[in-house]
Amino acid sequence: MSVKINGIQQLGVGVENLQKAWKWYREHFSMDIRMFEDVATAELMLPHTGGKPRERHAVLALNMQGGGGFEIWQHKGKKPERPGFEIQMGDLGINIGKLKTDNINKAYQKFSAEKLNILGDIAKDPAGNEHFYLKDNLGNLWEVKHEHEVFRREKSVNGGVLGAVIGVENLDESLKVYRDILKYDKVVYDKTDSFADFAVLPGGNGQFRRVLLKHSDVKNGAFSPFFGSSYIELVQALDRHPRNIYEGRIWGDPGFIHICYDINGMDEFREKVKQAGFPFTVDSARDSDSFDMGEAAGNFAYIQAPEGTLIEFVETHKIPILKKIGWFVDFRKRGHHPLPNWLLKMFRFKRVKDK
Repeated sequence: MSVKINGIQQLGVGVENLQKAWKWYREHFSMDIRMFEDVATAELMLPHTGGKPRERHAVLALNMQGGGGFEIWQHKGKKPERPGFEIQMGDLGINIGKLKTDNINKAYQKFSAEKLNILGDIAKDPAGNEHFYLKDNLGNLWEVKHEHEVFRREKSVNGGVLGAVIGVENLDESLKVYRDILKYDKVVYDKTDSFADFAVLPGGNGQFRRVLLKHSDVKNGAFSPFFGSSYIELVQALDRHPRNIYEGRIWGDPGFIHICYDINGMDEFREKVKQAGFPFTVDSARDSDSFDMGEAAGNFAYIQAPEGTLIEFVETHKIPILKKIGWFVDFRKRGHHPLPNWLLKMFRFKRVKDK
């Protein structure tokens, strides 16, 4: 099987209290579809967890308008450690999560009415796309960006994850991962300047090189109609030395912990990234044909980009559609062509409703 990258499955968000964090994300971002929830020990993540297995509680939450999900992740065997400094624009790692909206004004009005911590007004990026930034109650930054793609229209003003803004030390070195491995081959813009829309962000008044990337092809994996297109924005600070966002901390501590892609062809991909100089740091397929993820199954692996960002890849083998009646989809039997929209829309029956 040739390698296929099918879209962003989820953005990992480390939190101190999973239930409180997820309730906030349900209420304000409509991340209310529970694809799986699991309490287990992260035994394979030793290269990124201080060499020790770590107990954790995780949930994969989606938004029915489409886009990637949130993997909300809480350490259970240790106290989650917040960063010891305020993260500045361009610090190394995932700075900002991108959320999609097909009505930027309605989203801005709703979040303003909810008294969220919006940073500035609706602005335009270097390509003229409208967006605005906000900070959630955990201190994470989000960019709400106009995107016409919607999987299923609902009352929510935003969809799921559209991409991420990633601080890098050497942009050309990091392109070896994001352009050459992840195949973000279309440059929307490549600008070096100080940017008015960045001025509202911590440390955003400096000089930056800023590159926005997207895929030129149309994805056709099983979940691609739901995930939609995605963007990666690489930002290099030019007038200061950036710090590592996870300096003195480990994977799973509060903040954006990884970005995850749905793929097919894990065995071939393993060799591809090794030859490119970015071998798997974690590889679930070393010990079994399929890794049990609670209600789902598949294989996962990680690489680490030059600036330190952890990038996860998941090859899904089985997911629950309606667990109560034992309805699962086994991709080892059906193949990985796109699931029909009617089936993807069944995800709405996995919605968690707050009283």
